[in-house]
Amino acid sequence: MCGIVGYVGTENTAPILLDGLRRLEYRGYDSAGVAIQSGGEIALARAVGKLRNLERALEANPIRGTTGIGHTRWATHGRPSEVNAHPHLSGPVAVVHNGIIENHLALRARLVERGAKVVSDTDTELVAHLIHEKLREGHGGLEDAVRRALRELHGAYALAVMSRDEPGRIIVAKASSPLVLGLADDATYCGSDIPALLPYTRRMVFLEDGDLAVLERGTARITRLDGTPVERPSKEIDWSPVMAEKAGFKHFMLKEIHEQPRAIEDTLRGRLDRERGDIHGHEIGLSEDDARSIRRVFLLACGTSHHAAMTGRYYLESIARVPTTVELASEFRGRDPVIGEGDLVIAVSQSGETLDTLVAAREAKERGAKVLAIANVIGSAIPRMSDAAFYTHAGPEIGVASTKCFTTQLANLLMFSIWLGRRRGTLGDADARALVEQLARLPILMKDVVGGTRQLVMNVAKRYRDARDVLFLGRGLNFPMALEGALKLKEVSYVHAEGYAAGEMKHGPIALIDSAVPVFVLMPKDRWYDRTLGNLQEAKAREGQVIAIATEGDESAHAVSEDVIEIPLVHEALAPFLTVLPLQLYAYYVADLKGTDVDQPRNLAKTVTVE
Repeated sequence: MCGIVGYVGTENTAPILLDGLRRLEYRGYDSAGVAIQSGGEIALARAVGKLRNLERALEANPIRGTTGIGHTRWATHGRPSEVNAHPHLSGPVAVVHNGIIENHLALRARLVERGAKVVSDTDTELVAHLIHEKLREGHGGLEDAVRRALRELHGAYALAVMSRDEPGRIIVAKASSPLVLGLADDATYCGSDIPALLPYTRRMVFLEDGDLAVLERGTARITRLDGTPVERPSKEIDWSPVMAEKAGFKHFMLKEIHEQPRAIEDTLRGRLDRERGDIHGHEIGLSEDDARSIRRVFLLACGTSHHAAMTGRYYLESIARVPTTVELASEFRGRDPVIGEGDLVIAVSQSGETLDTLVAAREAKERGAKVLAIANVIGSAIPRMSDAAFYTHAGPEIGVASTKCFTTQLANLLMFSIWLGRRRGTLGDADARALVEQLARLPILMKDVVGGTRQLVMNVAKRYRDARDVLFLGRGLNFPMALEGALKLKEVSYVHAEGYAAGEMKHGPIALIDSAVPVFVLMPKDRWYDRTLGNLQEAKAREGQVIAIATEGDESAHAVSEDVIEIPLVHEALAPFLTVLPLQLYAYYVADLKGTDVDQPRNLAKTVTVE
């Protein structure tokens, strides 16, 4: 989400910036802009929509110069508009920024009080004003001003900063958002990702969190935030352009499975109050009175989002103690539902454009219910028609089979349940702090599971690649994960698969099990563990090929399973984030082994806009 490109060299920079931004289009954006040092000033061009709009603006009013920065923005603070587009200016300073400044509200208030004229809704403009303020204090040049400004920022950032008073120089800095440098004999580049720089150089330097670099023609001097010099080795990148967009992964789906820790981190950022065990809920758009007055919740969704909604029902009922119903949006309208004032409808959609969900939510709103959208695309149709919106921050998802959008939906549903539970008095201080603290650690745990299970899951996929039928079993919070595991396998490998509530197996599906059927059993240590273990043993007794997804050190699972894929012990509310990861990997590897079109499976579309 969002893209940065910067250039210091001898060539006219506008075409280079536009080309780099075009190579980052896969990251998604809703506006774009460039700032170029030109004739002793900084010239600015910005446009809403696709890059062609920015190209037209530059054709109408060309800007020439040999140093510049460019940006594609995916709106987080403020709607897509030219005034909210990057770069942002304050006095001699121009800034582009990826990430989220968590203390932006307090920073805005301080800057306005001190006389800053803030014209946009963004957190990034505040960074430009802050750096300008530090420059006016007169302690040093742009590098020193950026360094001192960064000490007052809380959150994530990749920054590129220029000043009209220091031609031929760009200052960049990184904390939690990606930023890479490109080195050539007569030029230095920066970008959010390798593809933006590959046509110009293959010698890259990867900055680490806390690094600040001064870019001049052909050189990059890197220090830590405190000024300590550091050396970052350069690497020769031999990717093709297509490989670069996929960050070296064979398919977008595999890349997006691996991006989930980052996506969860972006979705959680700025929303967790670890000290109080609460969620910062100003984004949600519901008042405290709204929270206390809700009598029922209806979750509306389709496909993978429906499985997230099913998980959300467990969260809402167990944490916030609100009666909750999960509805397939495509079925909701046809049964003349009893819904109205006092009901909250949560419409869950990755694209925010799913027509079944849009129409169902609109009908619920017409009947008097309040509607909250959970979506990944800011300004999409469902959030626009809703009373409130709580966005995920998964970034663009190219693979048709959803992975990172799904887990970020789980994160938003869990955070909303915590926020609601705190306001309704159903979640105590100690329990809330413990849950929020574990939630904050989730990205690290997810990264460990993806990396730690990948080889084992690949081996399991090789063993069962020709299986005609696969079963997935789970209880409680992991029943929806069983459904999701089956759906992923069907979507990308075209293998028949079914997900079941493990307790339902004996009511019919057990007849399907024989020695040719792999059975995935989701059995982390939770309140449902003992009964799920019994279901595993029933499948084993029918000669099923059991693959358990279990907590580390579970000797019972090892004793009765062909394979055990281990996850760390976590609060049961977080287990679905971990148990689903091996299932996504299994679906991917089976599909890859079968040679299907993993990223664009037959008959499927990314956004379903028909009923």
